[in-house]
Amino acid sequence: MSEPSHLSGPVTDGPADPEHDATAAYGLDRSYVAGLTRRVVSTTGETHAVASPIGGTPLAHVPQSSPADVAEAFVRARRAQAAWAATPVDHRAATLLRLHDILLDRQDELIDLVVWESGKARKDAYLEVAHVALTARYYARTAHQHLDTQRVGGMFPVLTRAEVHRVPKGVVGIISPWNYPLTMALCDGLPALLAGNAVVAKPDAQTMLTALLAAQLLDEAGFPPELWQVVAGPGPEVGGAIVGHADYICFTGSTATGRKIAQGCADRLIGCSLELGGKNPMLVLRDADVQRAAEGAVRAVFSNAGQLCVSMERLFVADQVYDRFVDAFVSRTRAMTLGASHDWSVDMGSLISQAQLDTVTAHVADAVAKGATVLTGGTHRPELGPFVFEPTILEGVSADMECFGKETFGPVVSLYRFHSEDEAIERANDGQYGLNASVYTRDADRGRAIARRIKCGTVNVNEAYGATFGSLGAPMGGMRESGMGRRQGVEGIHRYTEAQSVATQRLVPIAPMFGMSEETNAKVLTASLRLLNKLGRA
Repeated sequence: MSEPSHLSGPVTDGPADPEHDATAAYGLDRSYVAGLTRRVVSTTGETHAVASPIGGTPLAHVPQSSPADVAEAFVRARRAQAAWAATPVDHRAATLLRLHDILLDRQDELIDLVVWESGKARKDAYLEVAHVALTARYYARTAHQHLDTQRVGGMFPVLTRAEVHRVPKGVVGIISPWNYPLTMALCDGLPALLAGNAVVAKPDAQTMLTALLAAQLLDEAGFPPELWQVVAGPGPEVGGAIVGHADYICFTGSTATGRKIAQGCADRLIGCSLELGGKNPMLVLRDADVQRAAEGAVRAVFSNAGQLCVSMERLFVADQVYDRFVDAFVSRTRAMTLGASHDWSVDMGSLISQAQLDTVTAHVADAVAKGATVLTGGTHRPELGPFVFEPTILEGVSADMECFGKETFGPVVSLYRFHSEDEAIERANDGQYGLNASVYTRDADRGRAIARRIKCGTVNVNEAYGATFGSLGAPMGGMRESGMGRRQGVEGIHRYTEAQSVATQRLVPIAPMFGMSEETNAKVLTASLRLLNKLGRA
């Protein structure tokens, strides 16, 4: 276990409770928590208590923001953004690179806090640090590629010069979820900062401390202190206020909430990007390496206890390998170590809350009651942690069961046998979602061809989600009800800019000249267009 010296001591503002205070080992001291929570813009005097999924340990009382606080956060952010937008791109990129190194230097502290707040396995928390560092480095190294003024073809060669500038939107509102508290708190905002914007962020109430530490690290890297404002409070109240003030919204969460945010953005005629729900499919083809596919399926389904937007909840396996795959998958799943702790040896950690546990339990109970078979798992394990639920594999799931089409967002997967690849693709495309998919086959070309027929924003061949998620130049996002817009790549930064076209006309106007009539001008223009076409010009 990691045990930084400043992460020890009483957690709460009152006397320590020996039954619920884990501060003797791996706790959070008052001054450390107070230093983080001071970053919240709040004048209400109200606080929200946060406890850990690890034994219910109290973590903090987070100040709550009012709509007036949100308005003030935008005032501060706009003031900082005006100066920041005028700084050279190289300066902004250098600041991101400093953040990259700080993240890696402070990884133990970050991982500890992520585990405390989310209950996830330590190895999953480490991947958050790595992904944010990758994001910072990618955008810093490609800053000029994405943001420099681009020359484009003018109306007439030599006579018309045209160029496109990338102008920052202004202040971006980011509403992030609890499942990846560091990744989601920072990764969408870093390209916004690089593009010259400011950010007002509303992290989820369950994982505020991680997001506040992330904001502190931005300060340490050299970003202006008021450039990144953090607010806290109920989603309908505070989130609505953010939509009411922002120049652009980035949201990750449920499809139902995403619809409301999109409606609010439409009313104000501002843009938004939304990563929403999924019911992600994995296809194991007849020529797949069964052991490799089984290993990949364990990560695909049970990473972060299934609380991952791109995790797999439906596995379609070819007849020819079905029995061998099931044996290997079940065996590997049963061998997993479970727990709610900071130890590196834990393969799968806890669900984050009673609400998530209730959903998972209800989906499994409903499936079993209607005839599904539990091949392994299916049981709540409170002796390991209040919200620990066993990794669960179901067979015989049908359309009348809750887990058939609804997102579980937990460690539960349904297995289906298929006879033909066309059938598998059709079933994978069934439903309203289209976020992520996976194809396992020994023939990579064939896998890529099948991937193009699957209606998902990302498809991984011989990998669950890491290949696309970790390829920062590749855009990531959903089709259909899984969202709109993309993070990562050029689309991940251009969403935070306005394209401004500037064209300069030389020598002659685009109009009749020298007393030429409109009719003659039309003939000259027509002849010019024909000539340019023959010359192969765009």
